[in-house]
Amino acid sequence: MGKPILVVFTGNTVPVVAERFGDFDAHFRHGIGDAWSGPWASVDAREEAALPSPSDFAGVIVTGSSSSVTERAPWMLRLEAWLKAATFADASILGVCFGHQILAQALGGEVRQNPRGRRIGTLEVETVETVGTVESVGGSRDPLLEGVPTRFAVNVSHRDHVALAPPGVTPLITAEHDALHGFAIRNARTVQFHPEFRGEIVKGYIEARREILRGEGLDPEALHAAATDAPNATRVLKNFVTHLIPK
Repeated sequence: MGKPILVVFTGNTVPVVAERFGDFDAHFRHGIGDAWSGPWASVDAREEAALPSPSDFAGVIVTGSSSSVTERAPWMLRLEAWLKAATFADASILGVCFGHQILAQALGGEVRQNPRGRRIGTLEVETVETVGTVESVGGSRDPLLEGVPTRFAVNVSHRDHVALAPPGVTPLITAEHDALHGFAIRNARTVQFHPEFRGEIVKGYIEARREILRGEGLDPEALHAAATDAPNATRVLKNFVTHLIPK
C-alpha cells in the first residue's frame, strides 16, 4: 500500500468552513485529488509530546493555524526541532501558511507580525524566476512551480510573515506584501498562501472574520465578492505530490 502522506495539524479551520468542507486534511485531499492514490495519516502537533519519524511517511504537509509562531509555545518549539531534523534528513515537506512560517523560524529565519497588516482573500503572487544553486532545485525552474505562470492568483489568510529569511533557502515566490512568500531547501518547500483553499473556503474565512476585518479597516464585502478559486495555486499543491514525493 505504500507510505502515507502525513498532515501535521497546527490548528483547525474556522467552524463555518469545517461544517461545509471538513478540516484542513479534507481540504488537502480535495486539492490533491487523483495526483495521490496512496494512504493518508494525520497528527496534531499541539497534542503530541513526540511526533512520529518522518521516515515513516512519503511526505509531510504542515497546516495553517490561527496561532502565531511568535508565541513560542512549547509545542511550537518541539515542532521546530522536528522540522529542522526532518528537513536535513531530506524528508519531503510542504509548509503552508503557519507551516511556511514555522519552518522558516526552525531554520534560523524570523517571523513577525506583518507591518502592512492582515491579508485575506484572493490576491496575486509572483514566482522568482532566477533561483539559487540549492542542489535539490537543480535548474532555473523549481518542480513546485511546473506549469505555473509568472504571476498567479492565490488564496490567503494571515497576519504574520517571514520577516528574515533563513540562511541557505532559495526564494520561490514573492508578493507585494511578503517578500518571501515561498522557498525551497533540500526536499522541503513552503508557501505562505493556502493552495488547498477553494474560493468558497476563503469566502468562509472572510465571513467568520467579518467584524474583525471591518475593525481593522478592511472591506469584508469587497473581499468576499472578489474571492475566487485559484487553480494555479492548486497546481502547486499537486506538483508537490507529483514531483517532490519519492515514488
